[in-house]
Amino acid sequence: MAYDFAEFRQAGESALGWLKKEYAGLSTGRATPSILDGVSVNAYGSPMTINQLATVAIEDPKTLRITAWDKDVTKDIDKAIRESNLGLSVAIDAAGLRVSFPELTGERRAMLSKVAKEKLEEARIKIRTEREKSLETIDRKEKDGSVSEDDKFRFKQELQKVVDTANQKLEELALKKEREILE
Repeated sequence: MAYDFAEFRQAGESALGWLKKEYAGLSTGRATPSILDGVSVNAYGSPMTINQLATVAIEDPKTLRITAWDKDVTKDIDKAIRESNLGLSVAIDAAGLRVSFPELTGERRAMLSKVAKEKLEEARIKIRTEREKSLETIDRKEKDGSVSEDDKFRFKQELQKVVDTANQKLEELALKKEREILE
């Protein structure tokens, strides 16, 4: 008899996807359009994302160019970016908006590194929560007699291997982001 870890694997991939998205929002001094994904612009009477209102392109390694489809929302986009506290400087010109990424100071790098570690810990907590759910399910199946005690221990060992693999993927992503921040 085999235990199906598909639900746990899906939760692990979900935690990894969440961490990737969170890390994309951390500015490392390089112009990356994904940093603006979390910025909400009040336009046309409702909150919208920048990519719903404009084209975002990389102009050079430290600058993004935002070209609004409707020039009337340019000021709204400018206001939303300034209020987002991402540490970016914004300038309006004839072509749209120019978003500049400042050089990272040592203090800012340390703060970003700390935030990255906090995000990693949140992802680990998600994995641990799912592991506990799976362990409870295995114990319940053993109590109701559908799984033998030997199978229970074997399933728990297999589960731990899957947990270790998920945590390793999270660690690799965190190390990559850490190097990116400190460069």
